Amino acid sequence: MSVRSIHEAETSIAPNMGLNDVLEALPEAIYTTDAKGLITFFNSAAASLWGVSPHLGKSEFCGSWKLFWPDGRPLPHHECPMATALKEQRPLRGLEIVAERPDGERTRLLAYPSPIFAATGALIGAVNMLIDLSDQTLADESALRHNAIVESSDDAIVAKDLNGTIINWNQGAQRLFGYTAEEAIGKPVAMLIPLDRTNEEPDILQRIRKGERIEHYETVRRRKDGSLVEISLSVSPIRNTEGRIIGAAKIARDITEQRKAEAQKNLLLREMDHRVKNLFALANGVISLSVRSTTTSAELASVVTARMNALAKAHALTLSTDGGRDQPTTLHTLIQTIIAPYDDGNDHNSSRAFVTGPNISIAGSAVTSFALLLHEFATNAAKYGALSSGEGRLEITSHVAGDTFTLVWNETNGPAIEQAPTSMGFGTLLAKATVKGQLQGEITYDWRQDGLSITLVFLLGSAFISLTSSL
Repeated sequence: MSVRSIHEAETSIAPNMGLNDVLEALPEAIYTTDAKGLITFFNSAAASLWGVSPHLGKSEFCGSWKLFWPDGRPLPHHECPMATALKEQRPLRGLEIVAERPDGERTRLLAYPSPIFAATGALIGAVNMLIDLSDQTLADESALRHNAIVESSDDAIVAKDLNGTIINWNQGAQRLFGYTAEEAIGKPVAMLIPLDRTNEEPDILQRIRKGERIEHYETVRRRKDGSLVEISLSVSPIRNTEGRIIGAAKIARDITEQRKAEAQKNLLLREMDHRVKNLFALANGVISLSVRSTTTSAELASVVTARMNALAKAHALTLSTDGGRDQPTTLHTLIQTIIAPYDDGNDHNSSRAFVTGPNISIAGSAVTSFALLLHEFATNAAKYGALSSGEGRLEITSHVAGDTFTLVWNETNGPAIEQAPTSMGFGTLLAKATVKGQLQGEITYDWRQDGLSITLVFLLGSAFISLTSSL
């Protein structure tokens, strides 16, 4: 600023208002020095920026306590922009420096020093305006944080203009859709949309132009390799500094696993519903058939409780240790679990029940029926047969011939059998339903005087998974 321009500015103000009054009213920091660099004037904005009021005619070049270059190197006052402008007698425009206040706070500044010359051309001083970049610094830091968040997001974040052209593409978008940023930016976002969904993009852009947000819109998009992916899409308008909508930001999240989880959950719910209904049906069947073989309510309660407990124990054998779906159990394990309450032996040598022969795996679908069947055999043996006396013995043997499996339940040394039963009880009815119906086999009873012998013959099929090692 020349002396002439200063004079013209001063004379253009009202007669009772000086130039210093005008400079004091300006929001930016402004100060002047003489030709030696000693400060001759500063406004309130400058004092606020420096955090200190310099001494007029004594403080040199700048009122800041300390100065630094933008890279952090110390900047001596005699090398600051004002000192340089006085030394070289030329204006400097927008030099960036950092000023430190006495309290240690630092501020980024742009300096605009200009020398002042007399009418004769002699240097008489300089004026400097300092622009505080604090707001810009905060904006820059905010932008950097925003960019870091966008780039590190697992979700695909894509920006597009109002014509549907991609203008920003993060790493999440590359992972989800397969295109690199170089391949995607500048291309129409329609390249991600399957042919049967081309009407979606115009509708989205129309809503964005109205300033609407689109939350959690579930749709399908196409990857670079042509495969389709289910996504949840959120779209928001992008506005410029004037508030005008200039584009849209999309956040796309892969919901493939979510869809699988929902399908699995629905499958489990249907299976649970099926199982609960089966359990009720089974309980009704146990009660109905038990009524036929009992005479009192107490006896009915005892019988039903025992049979349901046997089912519970058998079902526990099918639960996997890791909490997963049902797993098969083995015939020998199931037999030993069912007859254990009736075998009063303390060890293998004194046990009155023996299981020998090839083992088989029984699938969950057959465990329940087979457990009820074995429970009835064991219960009858404990009430009337070999397990009802201390000398009784139970031997359960099995053998395999081709695809035919035979199981023999043989009781000895129990109470003598005078004659075969004349009516069918629960066990007989259940045996027919299980062996003939579910296992497609045959069951025969041999009511020998020294003990009952039951023979089961059936095909190894869907109910039985495979043979296991023999015991």
